[in-house]
Amino acid sequence: MLRVGLTGGIGAGKSTVANRLAEHGAVVVDSDRIAREVVEPGTPGLATLVAAFGTEVLAGDGSLDRQALAARAFAGEESRRRLNGILHPLIGQRTAELMSAAAEDAVLVHDVPLLVENDLAPAYHLVVVVDAPVEVRVRRLVEARGMTEDDARARIRAQAAEEQRRAVADVWLDNGGREDVVLAEVDALWADRLVPFEANLRLRKPRPPASPVLSAYDSSWPLQAERRLARLRQLAGARLVRADHIGSTAVPGLPAKDVLDLQLTVSTLDDADALAEALADAGFPRREGDWADDPQGGDTPWPKRLHVGADPKRAVNLHVRSTETPAWRLALLFRDWIRAHPDERDSYAAVKQQLAREHAADGTIEHYADEKQSWVNEAFVRAEAWAEESSWKP
Repeated sequence: MLRVGLTGGIGAGKSTVANRLAEHGAVVVDSDRIAREVVEPGTPGLATLVAAFGTEVLAGDGSLDRQALAARAFAGEESRRRLNGILHPLIGQRTAELMSAAAEDAVLVHDVPLLVENDLAPAYHLVVVVDAPVEVRVRRLVEARGMTEDDARARIRAQAAEEQRRAVADVWLDNGGREDVVLAEVDALWADRLVPFEANLRLRKPRPPASPVLSAYDSSWPLQAERRLARLRQLAGARLVRADHIGSTAVPGLPAKDVLDLQLTVSTLDDADALAEALADAGFPRREGDWADDPQGGDTPWPKRLHVGADPKRAVNLHVRSTETPAWRLALLFRDWIRAHPDERDSYAAVKQQLAREHAADGTIEHYADEKQSWVNEAFVRAEAWAEESSWKP
């Protein structure tokens, strides 16, 4: 199933987005609701809290007095760890139960207030962040929740900063204005991205071919790449030698197709094959066929595996190469060499632009890529000389 992490600061209006996604058919798993459920009267969770912190944490009707619990549990580091040791396993178990009950073709939205603070972003296919200006959030907290202004601002300051949330956000929803505006954005997100993403993921559907279209360099490309690399590093685990952003989108100032090229380096192609199904589940289905890099100074092609991104709004080529051939190293050398030589970057840009014009009606990038490779192969010789002179290492 497609796993979407939904988060946002207090007062941003995250529930507005979650409710709209539920109306569309998403399965919403609400972390805050689960945290309340596992300590309701009569639950083992509440009994464990009473045993740990005393009957003083109970209200008159036998329910949990959250303020009384906070006063005791946050009095020191040891008591806070005791509280987390009780609650986190219960919340995790109930979350897993709800997720496993969802259908295989579900769009599962996990509503997690502290997704950024707890470094959970790599666990999802997509992270959606709901935001609003601080003054709007303060007003909402004062008017809707009865907080004092000082308390509202303190709660906001205690959470992740905007730049931290932007670093993990695949989708950024500004909920600071009229509700109908953000609801329209959620409707478009559902129809144009989440539904086709789920289908691509389930059907292992590759990106359709298209003619080469170059875009001006986008300074957000490296951050977009890093978000996906974080997910891939977590998934690949011990089989991974390294994970890198390569290709034209990794070179500042170089025009490129709006396709992120990522590289996973593993020890053997057997390792690459062992990761194939997990990569597909993570949103990177494998392209069928035999894929290889041009051998430099030899006749036998250097085999690799090629996966592509299933997200319809973020094209990705994922090259899985082994250390059994030099191709992984050359991809890194070419990137670093061209970064260090603006004149070579500009020469490469001119070649790319000319070929893109010549093949604009092809409906595929195959001929564009084949013709461009001759320039790249010659550039490898110059790059190797630079590596020798500069003592470059990958």
